[in-house]
Amino acid sequence: MFVVFYVASAQVAGWTLGGLDNPLLVGTSIMMLTGFTANGLCLRIFEGRGLADCGLWINASAGRNLLLGLGGGAGTAALVLVPPVLLGMAHFNRMPDEPVSASSVVFLVFMLAAGSLGEELIFRGYGLQIMIAAVGPWATILPLGVLFGALHYGNPGATLLSSAITAGFGILFGYAYLRSRDLWLPIGLHFGWNFTLPLFGVNMSGLRIRVTGWELSWSAGRLWSGGEYGPEASVLTVGALLLLLLYIRGIPVRRQISPLIDPPEGAVCETSQPLPS
Repeated sequence: MFVVFYVASAQVAGWTLGGLDNPLLVGTSIMMLTGFTANGLCLRIFEGRGLADCGLWINASAGRNLLLGLGGGAGTAALVLVPPVLLGMAHFNRMPDEPVSASSVVFLVFMLAAGSLGEELIFRGYGLQIMIAAVGPWATILPLGVLFGALHYGNPGATLLSSAITAGFGILFGYAYLRSRDLWLPIGLHFGWNFTLPLFGVNMSGLRIRVTGWELSWSAGRLWSGGEYGPEASVLTVGALLLLLLYIRGIPVRRQISPLIDPPEGAVCETSQPLPS
């Protein structure tokens, strides 16, 4: 039913916003609206709960987890892009025909935040959480991570390597949810990565987004740069994913209580399989 609600709300949002001439605005808005709608309907109909109970609580723990996520996502992007610049494998070029404005930066922040929020609601929201409760964490996170990567294969410049790396991100974002039991940690990781790439002037998942007036040009080959798809198709990101795994595992996350996964105190859990911390 979650998938049915997602498909139906995506169709309605597409019909509503299809007349706009900004692909980034349309795509991220559809993602956010469908994420809110599918999660909200499932939580209300099947659980008698509000949208926040999929992991969007507003509290001190959520703020801490969000900041940890932002630092991890932005730091991972920097680890991929700063060394090639320092080693002379890439350099910055000024793009005189792309003026910088405060409004363009605000628009980018809002759109990327909407896209990150929407994708996390869809891939790490109610659907993932109810499946974790039913079949266990890794039987859920691994296939949904692969699906996350496969759905990006239609993006411009996508390759098998880019899909594998994107699947790796999907799996790590799922692991981040397991650690925090809220969506703020994976949202922070997702947005931190997505926002940092345009700041460096590189493509993000095959999309060209320029806001700083600078572009990163590579003297190294496509295997290092990721080509048209961007760093998510670069072998450098494979190593960065391993470091991101260690980061997620080691940071002092404030774990919250999920009403969909964590049984109430005194309740009998149907499976004896322990959930990873």
